Amino acid sequence: MRTLIPAVVRTTARPAAAATALAAAAVLALAGCSSATSGTDGSPDDGGPASDTFPVRLDNCGFAAEIPAPPERVVTIKSSTTEMLLALGLGDRIVGTAFLDGPVPESLTDAAADVPALAEPLTDEAPGSEAVLELEPDLIYAGWESNLTAETAGDRETLAALGVATYVSPAACKDPAYMPNPLTFDHVFGEIEEIGRVFGAEDAAADLVAEQRSALAAIEPDDRGLTALWYSSGDDVPYVGAGIGAPQMIMDAAGLENVAADVRDTWTSFAWEEAVAADPDVIVLVDAAWNTAEAKRERLAENPATAEMTAVRNENYVVVPFPATEAGVRNVDAAADVVDQLGALGR
Repeated sequence: MRTLIPAVVRTTARPAAAATALAAAAVLALAGCSSATSGTDGSPDDGGPASDTFPVRLDNCGFAAEIPAPPERVVTIKSSTTEMLLALGLGDRIVGTAFLDGPVPESLTDAAADVPALAEPLTDEAPGSEAVLELEPDLIYAGWESNLTAETAGDRETLAALGVATYVSPAACKDPAYMPNPLTFDHVFGEIEEIGRVFGAEDAAADLVAEQRSALAAIEPDDRGLTALWYSSGDDVPYVGAGIGAPQMIMDAAGLENVAADVRDTWTSFAWEEAVAADPDVIVLVDAAWNTAEAKRERLAENPATAEMTAVRNENYVVVPFPATEAGVRNVDAAADVVDQLGALGR
């Protein structure tokens, strides 16, 4: 069973294998990097800054990241990072993507058609360093900090020494000094703008933020004061959306009162006894390939305790696809969709 705690990662790469792969790929990675850092006329291909904005230096989850020029060869890890680049029109920069959480939204299907997969789609395994470095990336864009360790794609310090820049979605920072508390749409829009800077695509980022701000402003939250449980995964112990992450942000925008809002975390374990006692009006079901919304419906209906919950008896369910539940370009649409589904439940 796969949980939704962002710190958890599964991988087939062993620490020793990862270290060996990093060492073996050092010459190759540095050679690939050097081809982009020689020359004198200031173009991205010859190593000079593409504009006055480069190099871009960032404090990213406490790591000093430096991007010398707009990345041309990018490995994305997690759906949120892949979809970010697709939404900005930068899909042609992706040389490999991995750890996808589900299919891209229909609006990005065409843009995603030619994006190569580093592993099978819908995998629950983060890529190892050897597979990543074989692609000679100049940037690895990760959805979770745990995607960048010696056991996964490589630790950030070692990758930097090889000339490979790294960037982690700021919403996933685990250090309390960097973790958004709570996450807001301004944080999501801030990542869009920062990625625009990293790629020298500020205009595209500004347009996307303006579009998303307009869509967010158009959402009319449900005004009934409905309480909700955000059920992400888990059987014996459910994992639910807690009070400071993307689930809380989406529920706030939709007008739902989260029964786990008092837990100061992004996701949390939540005993069934607590869920039954809270007796929410609505249950938000996260639909994932490894734990579908339909399977959750059946589980709730078959359990004698949860079967008596108001939301279960009335089948008051709202479904959200897993890739829309982490901070990214799908959050605004997810909030709007939740409102639409709530309206369909009747008044």
